[in-house]
Amino acid sequence: IGRDGELSLSFAQQRLWFLNQLEPESSAYNESNATRLSGPLDVLALEKALNQIVARHEVLRTTIVVIDGTPQQLIAPSRTIDLPVIDLRARTDKDRNSEAHRLTIEATRRPFDLSRDLMLRGLLLRLTDQEHILLLVKHHIASDGWSAGILWQELTTLYRAFTTGEPSLLPDLPVQYADYAVWQRGWLQGEALESQLKYWKKQLASISTLLLPTD
Repeated sequence: IGRDGELSLSFAQQRLWFLNQLEPESSAYNESNATRLSGPLDVLALEKALNQIVARHEVLRTTIVVIDGTPQQLIAPSRTIDLPVIDLRARTDKDRNSEAHRLTIEATRRPFDLSRDLMLRGLLLRLTDQEHILLLVKHHIASDGWSAGILWQELTTLYRAFTTGEPSLLPDLPVQYADYAVWQRGWLQGEALESQLKYWKKQLASISTLLLPTD
């Protein structure tokens, strides 16, 4: 598919966008992963690897815009991710650990603006000359638990390539998430949609109303 015109959201994206409209300050769908890095660290190579991942995966640089009342995907041709570095080496061990925990929680809970933000952000905490914590936070509209593993695998491969001068050997991606979203919208309509609706209406026909406290 082309990238110049309007691109529909997948049904999963539309659901998450709707929930974000209800609670724009919520971080409920933020996905964070932190890992401790031991040994010498090339921060510039790490930031370069993160930017290469953003360049590879369109969904990370996709924002949601409303056109004629309908949310659409807007894929930026390129975006740059910055990797802030916070130096905690001057603190005592106890203060360093507590501050690292506080900063990690703070970064994880910061909401995403789906209409403007990059869907991936990072934070690097320098504990000692040889110890770092790398935190990556993504919004669920662009990632899930399974794809998080792919991200870390690619980050490892790219970082190794940038620090050794070897080729990364990562193949080009023939399909992006926007391609899937368009396919899904084209497939799940008409008879296919009616079949799905009929099934779930039958499954839920005898379900009683669930009463939950709302206070």
